[in-house]
Amino acid sequence: MMDAADDREGFAAFLLRLRGKGMVSKALVTAFEATPRHGFISGQFHPIAWSDRMLPIECGESIEGADLQAAIIAALALEPGNRVLEIGTGSGYSAAVISRLAARIITIDRYKTLVEQARQRFEALGITNAIARQADGSAGLAGDGPFDRIVAWAAFDSLPRFLLDQLSSGGIVIAPIGAEESEQVVAKLTKVGSRFEREDIGTVRLQPVVAGMAAVI
Repeated sequence: MMDAADDREGFAAFLLRLRGKGMVSKALVTAFEATPRHGFISGQFHPIAWSDRMLPIECGESIEGADLQAAIIAALALEPGNRVLEIGTGSGYSAAVISRLAARIITIDRYKTLVEQARQRFEALGITNAIARQADGSAGLAGDGPFDRIVAWAAFDSLPRFLLDQLSSGGIVIAPIGAEESEQVVAKLTKVGSRFEREDIGTVRLQPVVAGMAAVI
């Protein structure tokens, strides 16, 4: 069982790691601080909620470590008026943080269970600008674009050029690219005219994007 002091200690250690990596935007820190991480994971993992470990959630999925989530959200360079698409809702935690930095976020997942849980968590926190929807994320969400930012928490085999059409001018996509069995490169793609400027910002090992929606869960 974890008490509030332990949670504060875990959060303080997380902030120290961010400072060590030069990620100390006041807005980013405030967004994380305002979003209680333990509300998005099961009780047995509360003592390591702020660690950089991947933690299991429902439907055989995982929540990314806090440091990776912070690095990718920081790289999105969110602005208050941005409309965001998130591919891979998971626990809903990253969408909740992003909702505090952007105008609106639509987060999609193939699992109905995860989407419904995320909706309940957003409601409990009074978050009204995050919309969770069950959808096939393998092709983005063309009908709701254009978006100013798109972030994917699952890996594409190759550069997802189709997302260019769903992005506004000057918009940013962040997505892991590479095969399931190896490390993937996290690419930051900025739309300039009709092309992308690419910057690789790290490596990860995440599940591949899966086409279709889960029929039962």
